[in-house]
Amino acid sequence: MTNSISEIGQSECIFIIGSNTSENHPVIALEVMEAVKNKGARLIVADPRRIRMTDYANIWLRLKPGTDTALINGLLNIIITENLTDEDFIRDRTEGYEELLKVIKNYTPQSVSQITGIPADDLRMAARLYANSKTAVILYAMGITQHVGGTGNVIALANLVMATGHIGKESSGLCPLRGQNNVQGACDMGALPNVLPGYQPVGDDAVRGKFETSWGVKLPSHPGLTLVEMMHAARAGNVKTMYIMGEEPALTDPNSTDVASALKHLDFLVVQNIFLGETGKYADVVLPGSSFAEKDGTFTNTERRVQRIRQAIAPVAESRPDWSIITSLSSKMGYDMPFTHPSQIMKEAAGLAPIYGGISYERLESGGLQWPCRNLEDPGTRYLHQGSFTRGRGRFVPVEYQPANEVTDEKFPVTLTTGRNLYHWHGGSISRQSPGLAEICPEGKVEINPELALQLGCITGDMVELHSPRGKILARVEINEKSPPGIVFMPFHFRESPVNRLTSDALDPVAKIPELKICPVNLRKVE
Repeated sequence: MTNSISEIGQSECIFIIGSNTSENHPVIALEVMEAVKNKGARLIVADPRRIRMTDYANIWLRLKPGTDTALINGLLNIIITENLTDEDFIRDRTEGYEELLKVIKNYTPQSVSQITGIPADDLRMAARLYANSKTAVILYAMGITQHVGGTGNVIALANLVMATGHIGKESSGLCPLRGQNNVQGACDMGALPNVLPGYQPVGDDAVRGKFETSWGVKLPSHPGLTLVEMMHAARAGNVKTMYIMGEEPALTDPNSTDVASALKHLDFLVVQNIFLGETGKYADVVLPGSSFAEKDGTFTNTERRVQRIRQAIAPVAESRPDWSIITSLSSKMGYDMPFTHPSQIMKEAAGLAPIYGGISYERLESGGLQWPCRNLEDPGTRYLHQGSFTRGRGRFVPVEYQPANEVTDEKFPVTLTTGRNLYHWHGGSISRQSPGLAEICPEGKVEINPELALQLGCITGDMVELHSPRGKILARVEINEKSPPGIVFMPFHFRESPVNRLTSDALDPVAKIPELKICPVNLRKVE
């Protein structure tokens, strides 16, 4: 996130796109609701479904799934045509604007309305509201990233904030809402295939040399594979061994039947988790990790804030903190990691990752710190890109609208989209252990529009079979008007109705994120 959570509530305009904020990020949703109800903030929501945030919206842009790039380019077209851009910001802080204009001119309100299904007048109102606000923040999540054109969606948003100057100042920016606890911290520490800790490229000889000197090893100079690419490689026999920690690919990855096949095809699989889960059933060795309450450490949240966690109870049974398991395993494999406490690991991270340079357990005792925090006198950074961008000038990158990899046809006439609900989290390996949550939300239902229910001859509580090019599942029906006709929605937390058997593992060519949000299906009532 370029900005802090507290800044959201101070913004004049909040634009939510690709985020069911109230169910996936309820604390941030409360900031938005408070800003709208009591502080005069104006809210734009772009979402195909009627979610709770649309009840607070001044403008609801109900777009067709997968047409986000066209929508964003259309807003830019209106802003540019009506001279609502920030010319000073464009001149002083960016480059490539002329190339952007060549592409954006084709995304007229009329053409974008045809693609997205949004009335042209609504597009104009949203563009004017966003551009004319003194401060404006964009919140987005996996609703725009889990597409084959997901990278293009994010780039288009970056173009939008630069063209309007809504970046590099308080309460104005571009804020991806992180989907999992401490996923920000994992990325910060190099749990990505193309960077070392602190987002330092593996292909940079100087960067790599610094880590090689510190660690006393030779590091590869080319990026590794992403999660879905690993599964593809395992099925092909090119990856023989996996070590999966705190993740449930057997349930949450797309085309999960093939994921199961990939896991079975491995020579050796290690799973490290708190609970066994679906993935653990394929493991040769299971290493029991400890929960947050059983260990010391840090979590880095969605606003880049590094925060201490402190051990409250002893690890249960033979479980151990993840760092302890990893260091022991490393030592047994011949590489000694002489750490006895996670504070020592943080000290090493601060020495190797400049954005963490000023962060230590001693400083964190008095509260969290937001990176970049480069030295011990640095108070941290509330918002990014003040004065200049990391690369100097921000670069406009024109992107074209790219249709989904798969579209509906006579055999699969309905669009399935997936996501989370308020009561469960990701693969459900933790939340489904709670009797209270299980009572409130015991199963994953498919939400369908009354019009489709009439065609199928079903009522709420009936069972239907969903069929995609990759497989079939059964699910109970819940009829509501959250989704328009022709679109159905399912949460992916439930092993009893594993919706990711149906979804596509087609990848965005840049970020290699799968197209989980759009999947053509057929439905039929099952007695």
